[in-house]
Amino acid sequence: MPLAEIPLCVWRTRGLNFSFRGQAIRYWTAGQGEPLLLIHGFPTASWDWHYLWAPLAQRYRVIACDMLGFGDSAKPLHHRYSLIEQADLQQALLEHLKIQQPVHLFAHDYGGSVSQELLARHYEGLANIASCVFLNGGLFPERHRTLLIQKLLLSRLGWLVARSFGRDDLVRNVTQIYGPCTHPSESALDDCWSLMTANRGTRILHKLIAYLPERVVHRERWVAALQHDGVPLRFINGAVDPISGAHMLERYQELVPNPDTVLLQGIGHYPHTEAPAQVLRHYLAFREQTLANDAQKVAWS
Repeated sequence: MPLAEIPLCVWRTRGLNFSFRGQAIRYWTAGQGEPLLLIHGFPTASWDWHYLWAPLAQRYRVIACDMLGFGDSAKPLHHRYSLIEQADLQQALLEHLKIQQPVHLFAHDYGGSVSQELLARHYEGLANIASCVFLNGGLFPERHRTLLIQKLLLSRLGWLVARSFGRDDLVRNVTQIYGPCTHPSESALDDCWSLMTANRGTRILHKLIAYLPERVVHRERWVAALQHDGVPLRFINGAVDPISGAHMLERYQELVPNPDTVLLQGIGHYPHTEAPAQVLRHYLAFREQTLANDAQKVAWS
């Protein structure tokens, strides 16, 4: 049975605000139980999780924010955007909500790199992570296949490319990274465009794209965080994603010990909107498996 979507106009009414380093951040929370932090990708926002929000909130306390520079959060023009700072933001949100117990992470794309930083902090005793599931993240920068628009935004003329970026550019670039039978509707593209242009967001696309070279800088630290034995991990991957598809999952299987992976055939870069029922099933199976493993460890201790 298809999962019901939450219209963007409804989603926006349910958001709350808190201040992070003087900037207004929009966030959402629902449900009860173990905290589950949903971390969105580039260049979209936490509304990406709207198909999974209600079913996950029936089981866990779900939490998500539009990161700095994204969606309905602040988008300061004269700011150096960083994945490290976005990890700080996630921890500040948890502190704002007074969450002290271990947190489960569910992350897509850009959010996967933020989660890698949080995992690294976990092993340094600076965060408390219970598990992590990735969706089509660029976890290994050597296997990330950069789109032309990303290369242009990274160039000297990136500021000009950002200012001239329009809805047609969004449609052209987004549709090429979806599966052949799972393209977004015109309505969904309108909503995505609305989130990107909120607070004049297209002006900073060339600043946000700095996450690509930042991944290279922190590559060893973040890959090491995946190779630790401790936090249960799963990588759910849309196979036909030209950016981080099956080729990224293959690299994960090469470098991560005892890799737990799921490959979704015919699905592109946005599994949680292209095949949300499949993603939900694989996520819940992962959590049940983790719970069973924990119970077994207790029984043997």
